This record gives sequence, C-alpha cells and structure tokens, in this order.
Amino acid sequence: MNYCHVRLKSDVRCLPEALVENDADILAGPDVISRLPALPIPSHVTPSVSIPFYDDVQATLFGKELLYEEMEYSWEILKPFLETGLITLKSGLLPYKKGFCCQRCHTKTKKSFACFDCFRCGETCVYCRHCIMMGRISTCSVLLRWNGPAPNYHYNDNFQKWEGTFSKGQQKAATKIIDTIQEQANILVWAVCGAGKTEILFPGLEQALRIGQRVLITTPRTDVVLELLPRLRKVLPTTSIAGLYGDSEEKHIPAQLIIATTHQTMRFTSTFDTVIIDEVDAFPYTADHSLTQAVTKAKKQQAATIHLTATPTTTLKKRVNANRLPCVRIPQRYHGFPLPVPRFQWIGSWQRRIENRSLPASCNKWCQERIEQNIPAFLFVPSVAVLEKVTDLLKEQWPAVEGVHSGDQERLQKVNQFRKGSIPLLVTTTILERGVTIAGVDVAVFGAESAIFTESALVQIAGRAGRSKEQPEADVVYFHFGKTNAMAAAKRHITTMNRESNQKG
Repeated sequence: MNYCHVRLKSDVRCLPEALVENDADILAGPDVISRLPALPIPSHVTPSVSIPFYDDVQATLFGKELLYEEMEYSWEILKPFLETGLITLKSGLLPYKKGFCCQRCHTKTKKSFACFDCFRCGETCVYCRHCIMMGRISTCSVLLRWNGPAPNYHYNDNFQKWEGTFSKGQQKAATKIIDTIQEQANILVWAVCGAGKTEILFPGLEQALRIGQRVLITTPRTDVVLELLPRLRKVLPTTSIAGLYGDSEEKHIPAQLIIATTHQTMRFTSTFDTVIIDEVDAFPYTADHSLTQAVTKAKKQQAATIHLTATPTTTLKKRVNANRLPCVRIPQRYHGFPLPVPRFQWIGSWQRRIENRSLPASCNKWCQERIEQNIPAFLFVPSVAVLEKVTDLLKEQWPAVEGVHSGDQERLQKVNQFRKGSIPLLVTTTILERGVTIAGVDVAVFGAESAIFTESALVQIAGRAGRSKEQPEADVVYFHFGKTNAMAAAKRHITTMNRESNQKG
C-alpha cells in the first residue's frame, strides 16, 4: 500500500492511499512511505471519545509504536483517528547515508538489513533483520503512534500489601529510590545477590503509582520477568500490571506498571515516568546498543532511571567513581548471613571424559550426594552441547534429572517442577544465572574455566545459593580444568562483600 500527505483544513496528515478522498489536497505521494518526507507530530489534539472504538484503540496504542499488522483494526476504523491526529504514521525504515535506519530498534549497521520480494508494495523491499523477532519491519511498513491523552488509571487504588521489614541497608536504598523518583534523577543500586532488591522497590513503586506515573521494570531475561510478575501482582493487587516477553499474551493489555524484557521495550516511545532496569549488566543488554536505545526511547524526556544489579559493569563503576551516577550499596543479604564463598575443585580434562561417556568422579559424587540427601541442586554448564551430554549421563543414573537452556520449549515447566521438588537436579546453561530463587539449593559450575563464565556470571551463579533465611548456608563449587582470573575475581568479589557487610554489621 502507498501513502499520501494530505492537507486537512490547516493541518497535513499522512494517510493510506485507500483513505484519501478524490477531491483531497494531496501534497506528496502516493508512494512507499519511506520515500515521503517525515511529518511533525501534531500538537494540541482534542480527544474525541465519540469516535467508535476510541477506548480500545487508545488502550492498545497508548505509549507505543506498533506495526499496522500488530493492530486489530482496519484502516476504515482508524480513519477518524488519523484525520484528527490522534494517531500518526511514520515509516518503519528511513534512508540513512547509503543504507537505512530502523525506526523501531534504531540499528544502522548495513549487515542488519536484507532484501525480499514484497507482496504488499510489489517491489523489492529492504527489511531489518535485527528486530525481526518483533515482526518484520520494512521500507513499506508503517509505525502507528498514539498522539492523544493517556488512559485514566485508578491511581488512588494503588496500595502495596507487603508486611516485611527492611534491614538498615535496604531501608537506606528504599529511601534513595523514593528520592530519585521524586527528583526524576538516576541512581545505581549495587546490592549483593539475595539482598532483597525487589522488596526495596515497593515503597518507590507505590509512590510513583499513587501520583499517576507510568512505570517500566525491564530486564534482559525472560526468566526474571516471570519471577517478578507474581511477586508484584501480590504486593500491588489493585494495580494494572502487564508482563511482556516473547510468548506473552499480554502485549496489548493497557497497564500502568509494565514488566518487560528489554527487547519488548522497542514497542514503546516517550511514555514512562520511572524506569527500573533490573540486572542492568546482563546479556544481551550490555552487548546490544539497540536495547539501551530502546529503553531510552521508552522514557519520557524527564524521567527517573534506577539501575539494579549485584555485578555492575566497568562503565557503571566509572560513572559512579566520576560522581556522574549516584550509587547506594547493599553488601549484606536481607537475612544478615554471609554469601556462600565458592570453592574450587579440579576435575581434569572433563571434555575428554564426557566424550568417553563418563563424568569426572568428583562431579558425579557431588551430584549423587545432593540427590540422595534431597538437596536441590543446580549444575551450570558452558554450552547447550555440553548440557545435552551431561544431562544424558546423569539421567542414566537418575532419570528424574533434567536440563534446560534458552531454546528449550519446556524450560518454564521444568523450572517449576524443580521448584516443587519433582526434579532433584537441574542442569542449566547461564540462562538461569539470574532471577531464579530456589530455597536451600546447592550450586556447581561444570567447566568453570570456560570463557562464558565471566566474573559477573560466576558471582551471579553463586548468588543462587543461600538465599533462604531458614537455609542460609550452601555449597558452591567451581569444577574446573585450570583456574582462571574470572574465577579468582568472583571469589574475591564475594569475600569483599562479606567483609564489607561485617564492617557495617
């Protein structure tokens, strides 16, 4: 479909060619939208609730930029919204130098674009491969944006229902977060694994929601979204909350509080008053500049930004040290007990052993002891290929053992079964290094010298253990074929936090 720039009274609107009247004053087009000049967003648009489907369209599109294919409404239904400026259209891709810039993920790298024969426009279209998982966006695609008022949320009903108490460190951080939200400022909350990062958000969230703010909690990992959703729904039972991730069925639910993967934030634009980035150092957020841009695009120009992590990146630390980013540290877990310190166990050439269909004796014994003593255990491995071999070897001895990785369609079910105790030991890649809490779990890393196990990964993995107040002690072991700097740094990181906790204790 082609598009036109049409003068309506004193304003210019972009409309699909099919909606343009015969006597319309056409200023540009009809043409593929990426070849038309960009139009400014209309200002001072008066809402018109008399338009059919007004509330539904507003709820679907408010704060977002969506492809037409993601909408459930025909152009005929959307026509009055377009003519009044309540909805505006813009090109999905725009020419940039000798290539293109995607208007959804903002990538400009030439290798991120490819061509295909497009049925819609009948031409050879360029599309963005970088954000293809969000739906194909091409040179003839349009993004629809809501330009009217926000939906009415029931702000006075946002009461938190949490009866816990804070440690001194938690109380200090919670107060700093409230101040940051009030001042629309930035802050880094550097808290050890198990410090209760989620709980310290509750007072700030309640305040932001009470005054009518729209809040985003975003994280690189789907597992963290799924962990946070039930907890926040329990604490904020009257708040409209939606969880967005790859397989989510809530992507069009209007909500005041959004909990989303960083990929899903690409759908939003200039809508959030407060943004909380949980696990800010996690892959792929730190490795994909388009994700940081997506989070920035989702915020209003004046907004609070709260970074949460146990393992801040070097860049964040530099900003803190240069006094460009305020920071509050929580070196102690909420229950007051120290972090389990990992021990190192040499296992020789484990690659050769598993190729010969056996596990190193010390690793096999560790698994056996956990299973026989009914101690839940994580066994982290460096790759999916290793996971499949190790899981098969363990299942030969203990059939209830399972393995999970990012591509496992049954991952969520397996984690729930592990949580309930029907799976005694779970072999996993680093996909579960964050955001998963299992009471009383022991943790081992198999092949800890592998490059995938960075300092932050090893710290986060160790942080899965000892999180329960009733079971604060746990065994954490790094099985290796040679110690690495990352292993030493992870152990030093943990002992330093424990020492700092004792000094402040």
